[in-house]
Amino acid sequence: MDVPSVKDFQWKRLAPLPSRRVYCSLLETGGQVYAIGGCDDSGVPLDCFEVYSPEADQWTALPPLPTARAGVAVTALGKRIMVVGGVGTDQLPLKVVEMYNIDEGKWKKRSVLREAAMGISVTAKDGKTEAQEVKDTVIPFDTRVPLHQAPHGADYRVYAAGGMGLDLRPHNHLQHYDMLKDMWVSLAPMPTPRYAATSFLRGSKIYVLGGRQSKYAVNAFEVFDIETRSWTRFPSVPCKRAFSSFVTLDNRLYSLGGLRQGRLYRQPKFLRTMDVFDMEQGGWLKMERSFFLKKRRADFVAGSLSGRVIVAGGLGNQPTVLETAEAFHPGKNKWEALPPMLTPRCACSSIVIKNCLLAVGGVHQGLSDAVEALCVSDS
Repeated sequence: MDVPSVKDFQWKRLAPLPSRRVYCSLLETGGQVYAIGGCDDSGVPLDCFEVYSPEADQWTALPPLPTARAGVAVTALGKRIMVVGGVGTDQLPLKVVEMYNIDEGKWKKRSVLREAAMGISVTAKDGKTEAQEVKDTVIPFDTRVPLHQAPHGADYRVYAAGGMGLDLRPHNHLQHYDMLKDMWVSLAPMPTPRYAATSFLRGSKIYVLGGRQSKYAVNAFEVFDIETRSWTRFPSVPCKRAFSSFVTLDNRLYSLGGLRQGRLYRQPKFLRTMDVFDMEQGGWLKMERSFFLKKRRADFVAGSLSGRVIVAGGLGNQPTVLETAEAFHPGKNKWEALPPMLTPRCACSSIVIKNCLLAVGGVHQGLSDAVEALCVSDS
């Protein structure tokens, strides 16, 4: 695949979010982007639910979430959107699960989780046989990319891993949601309890990386095989850090930037570290320092776009949020500067759609309603 020149990337300002917020969850299905929940300026979870149409460049309000919440796990199941857990208006984790039917425009409560939890990682697989299945693309759950419109009764399998409960302890639960029976079934527990992990599906395996236990980052990397219903420990992420990002591109998994936390005598430190896992070889590659990010950053937007890994914004050693953006060229093994973000931000929600990386909301001198897209021109 031809990798575009950095000259082909440009930022576009899109219609702003109807309300300023942070920690909203984004989901794309049927070519539309849904923004679900989030927190207002006072940190209070909201019941906002809107859809963005790229063709019209406009947001439309939809029936609000029955339960106001922030930091929810979301997944698309054909024409349905499933919303799991999160933090409620009392600032406590929730066990509530709700499902929105896009065609009917209505919400329904579904069977609750066995325990209240925030920071759950959800993945979904449709139940087609492997022969019917289109070749799996590797996509981190962060990018919330769809399982494209399947028929209504499609047999989706939803898996919810980890989370942090009411006692603030990380969970090792792995639960499977049976859509036909509307019930949660417990599967083999995850070897490392954690919340806010990144998870993604590749073939019949769920990859779970990173996450946190209380305030501290974990670097565990574990894989659940849906067919054998068993976990395998993979080599841990080499550099342990919080507020980093994981991006997949081709057969590689990139662990980017973040904050090394200050335990004992070490000061917290923003990093430009990049670690790369080769999915085919099953190991982390040796990284030259020349492959590292140009700028130290944490809590930034990241994704893969047209054969490049992209990072933008976030927090670094500067007193204000970052506006810089950069792109990694896998063939050259180097990062190159991109045009800066139009609105510098950290803590954005982000999603890739139609050759564009959308950065939605976040923090810029207070909460932002900015929606901007880094797009690759067709040249």
